[in-house]
Amino acid sequence: MVKAIRVHEFGGPEVLKWEDVEIGEPGEGEIRVRNKAIGLNFVDVYIRNGVYKVPTPFTPGVEAVGEVTAVGPGLTGRKVGDLIAYAGETMGSYSEQQILLANHVVPLPPNIDPIIAASVMLKGMTTQYLLHHCFKVERGHTVLVHAAAGGVGSLLCQWAKSLGATVIGTVSTKEKAGQAKDDRCHHVIMYKDEDFVTCVNEITSGNGVDVVYDSVGKDTFQGSLECLKIRGYMVIFGQSSGEPDPVPPTALGVKSLFLTRPTFRRYNSTREDMLENIGEVFANVASGVLRVHVNHRYPLSQAAQAHRDLESRKTSGSVVLIP
Repeated sequence: MVKAIRVHEFGGPEVLKWEDVEIGEPGEGEIRVRNKAIGLNFVDVYIRNGVYKVPTPFTPGVEAVGEVTAVGPGLTGRKVGDLIAYAGETMGSYSEQQILLANHVVPLPPNIDPIIAASVMLKGMTTQYLLHHCFKVERGHTVLVHAAAGGVGSLLCQWAKSLGATVIGTVSTKEKAGQAKDDRCHHVIMYKDEDFVTCVNEITSGNGVDVVYDSVGKDTFQGSLECLKIRGYMVIFGQSSGEPDPVPPTALGVKSLFLTRPTFRRYNSTREDMLENIGEVFANVASGVLRVHVNHRYPLSQAAQAHRDLESRKTSGSVVLIP
C-alpha cells in the first residue's frame, strides 16, 4: 500500500483525501515509479471541481518526476533506477508511487533538477505550442499575457521576449509585478488598479496587440478581444475566473479576429510530438532562456491547501507537491 490523494466526489479542495491505495505490479509495457516531485496545474482544479468530467473515484495530477522501481515483463529501454518525467498523458500523479505506460514518459536529462522538471513539463510544453503553433510569435510582434506571474505566464513572457516580441503582462499585486519585470516583460499592468484595455491602447498607440494569451477567461475575455489589432489572435487556454460568456461570430468580424481554444493533448498527440516539444523546453531551461520559479512547495498530503492557495491567487510561478 502507498499513500495518495483520492477524490470520491467533485467539489472544493476539501474533497482531496489522503488515503491508502494499492497500486500492484507493472504489466506489459508498464513501469512502476516512485514520485520525487509532482507538478500542480490549474487543470487539476478543473478536474477536481468537475469542469472536466472523469469517473470517480480518482487520483488527480497529470505531471511528475520519479524513479523507476519496477519494469513490466519483456519491456526494454527502461530499467530500475532510471529517472523519468511525464505530463499530460496519464492522470494519477498525486501519489507516492504509480503505474505508467513506458511510452508516456521521457528520460530526465542529468542537467535538469527533478523539482524543476516537475514544475516545467506541462507548463513548458504548453508554452511551446502556444508560442510556436497556436500563433507563431516572431520578432516585431506585440503580445499580451494575462496572469504574467503564473506558472505558464512566467514562461510565456520569457520565451516570447527571447523570440523578439514586445511583451505586455497583467498581474494582480506589486510582488507579482516585480516577478513579471524579472521575467522580461516590457510593460506590466496592475489590472486591479488600472484598466488593462486602456493601458494596452496607450502602450500600442491604439494599434492593439498581435496576440493575447488568456488563461483567466470570464473576467478578461471581452477586454482581451478589444486589445487585439485587426486580424489579431485570441488564444484562450484556461478559465481560472470562469467560462467566458458566449461571443457571436459577428463580434469577431468587426476586426476579422481569430479565436482558438487549444488543449495540451491535441498539440502532443504522438510520442514524436512530445519528445520534440519537451526537448525544446529542456534545452531552453538548460541554456537559461527559461528561468523556472518554483515559488511554493507543499507536502503531497497538504494538496488541499495547495489548491486553496492556487485558486485564491496567493501563488506565483510554479507549485510542486513533494511525496
